[in-house]
Amino acid sequence: MRIITVGREFGSGGRELGKRMSDILGWSYYDKEIIGVIAKDLCKSPDYVERTMDSGFWRSVPLTFRRTFYASNPAPAAEILAAEKRAIEGIALLERDAIIVGRNADVILRDYNTFNIFVCADRMAKLDRCMERQESGEALSLREMERKMKHIDQARRESRAILTDAEWGDRSGYHLIVDSTGWDMKKLAAAVSYYALSFFGRDK
Repeated sequence: MRIITVGREFGSGGRELGKRMSDILGWSYYDKEIIGVIAKDLCKSPDYVERTMDSGFWRSVPLTFRRTFYASNPAPAAEILAAEKRAIEGIALLERDAIIVGRNADVILRDYNTFNIFVCADRMAKLDRCMERQESGEALSLREMERKMKHIDQARRESRAILTDAEWGDRSGYHLIVDSTGWDMKKLAAAVSYYALSFFGRDK
């Protein structure tokens, strides 16, 4: 079993990179599917779970729950965090080659031999990508989109801080930092896939 985890800045193309890599490698791909598993686990709607996870709700997680995943009376935020952990561990238990995008999978699966990537890009590249790919009916201005980018990245940074001392995006927490600025994503996915296979085959 080989697992690649993909952390990413909002707008960097990490989701597309992970999907293209799964197509190249023929591995299972997990991204929004995890939201569905969490929603089913908690009897909530996927929209509710996704909005809550991107909202910075981590500030409400009790200190007694942080880095332990246990609490006598877990708050809704803590319940989502625990359900996320169960969902990620469930993927590992399937013992399939897989790519997992986001969700702190690299931290949750720290005891597995995962290959951990972090995808970043420069500010304008991320803004351009986000503006081009706005959801139907969103129609945000550049300033509004930049605020959204910062808000979501801050929520990701805070959620990681609950689980580990390693900072979100810090190079020491990943095997490969990928700057997607200026890259054709198809070519980048091929290059990173080759690197990842070399990582898993390095001891052979």
